[in-house]
Amino acid sequence: MAPSAPAARGNELYAGYQSELADFRLAFSRGGAYTAIVLVLLGVGLDYGQYPDKQLPFAVARIVVSLLIAGVIVALYSNAGRRFAPWLTMSWLLLPQIMIAWMISQTEGVESPYYVGLNLAIFASGIALPFGLWQNLVFGVLSYLLYAAACLLHSGGVEPMGTFIVNSLFLLFAAAASGVYTFFNERARFMLFRLKAEVADKNTELEVINRKLVDIKGQMLQQEKMAAIGTLAAGLLHEVNNPVNFCLMAIEVAMEEPVTKNEPGLQECLVDAKQGMQRIQHIVSDLKTFAYRKPGAEVEGTPFLFEKALDSSVRLTAHELRGVKVTRELPDDTLVMGDEAAIIGVLINLFSNAALAMRKAGTQQPAIHTTVKWADGRLHVNVRDNGPGIAPEHLARVFEPFFTTREVGQGLGLGLSISYAVIERHGGVLFAESELGQWAAFSFDLPRAE
Repeated sequence: MAPSAPAARGNELYAGYQSELADFRLAFSRGGAYTAIVLVLLGVGLDYGQYPDKQLPFAVARIVVSLLIAGVIVALYSNAGRRFAPWLTMSWLLLPQIMIAWMISQTEGVESPYYVGLNLAIFASGIALPFGLWQNLVFGVLSYLLYAAACLLHSGGVEPMGTFIVNSLFLLFAAAASGVYTFFNERARFMLFRLKAEVADKNTELEVINRKLVDIKGQMLQQEKMAAIGTLAAGLLHEVNNPVNFCLMAIEVAMEEPVTKNEPGLQECLVDAKQGMQRIQHIVSDLKTFAYRKPGAEVEGTPFLFEKALDSSVRLTAHELRGVKVTRELPDDTLVMGDEAAIIGVLINLFSNAALAMRKAGTQQPAIHTTVKWADGRLHVNVRDNGPGIAPEHLARVFEPFFTTREVGQGLGLGLSISYAVIERHGGVLFAESELGQWAAFSFDLPRAE
């Protein structure tokens, strides 16, 4: 049975803590070992002050112990050092304790001042070193056993007994206190680690929220833009249609006049004027899709001919597509379900981006080819240009809101992110492909109208 999400998270947190603790213990052990060498060697001054007659053998002992600790340090830097760090740490800690126990046996036994060194090492292991509870307790017990052995090996034995008992109790108290320190230090370290993990999780959540807010901001900007276009288009329908119709009627009348029929140049001018007016009619007709669209609404499943949307987008971007060869490959049936105005907006964005990129790169014989085909009940559309392509480091980011390679003031970097959201609302995916210096292509799919 798979563990629950909280349990899995707890196991992951504990494993992460153990890994970080192992690194911490390894680094601390190395630092503590260096410190131990310094303290052991500085003890020469204590030897000189207390037992000048034993200075030479004690100095030799200190040098030997320092060299052995140095050997442990070398081991701590090896590949096996991380795995055996707790045992290596225990070994270099016990080396000075063994030395001190020997010094106790060689001096005054129970009443030797070197006894203090054993206590200091026990407290240091609990307060400073990141030992585990059981490791610290074992170290404390071993330190006491070394003291007891040193006293027994002394020529005077364990006399005076009262001093031996007091010193023994102090050593055992130090071991117990050190264990308590270790326990609470361990808890404090784990709580700190957990707090850091929680902060990291919160930061990740904030990043996700920020990305969502950016997406929402982009969608709101798109909604406002579409609403503005709709308002403008609704006004244009009434303001432009009437004078355009009046002009067309006047042109038709003028073309029927005998003078016009006898003047080929005049006839040609009137034909051009008529085509220009008809183009305005087409543009106004295309704008109707924006005028009667509800901004921000989800796809309502309105059937429309993709071919018609493609024609509209080409006409609406005609000024940007000047000099660009625009070709297409369509099936006989292009009836799809969705938001025609939004799809026109997607195509306008793709055509505009392609035209701008090719013009900026100075592409020779610029061309855009649109391939449309049915597959698995959906209409798959591919818009490909022969421009400069998209750099690999930019390809993965083209759909990010506010990401743009244009100069400041030439775009907000929202077009493709909004287009991505539009296609996503239609149950499809908008994705980009490119070969730098050769071509760029954008593909998406739309549902078939039932």
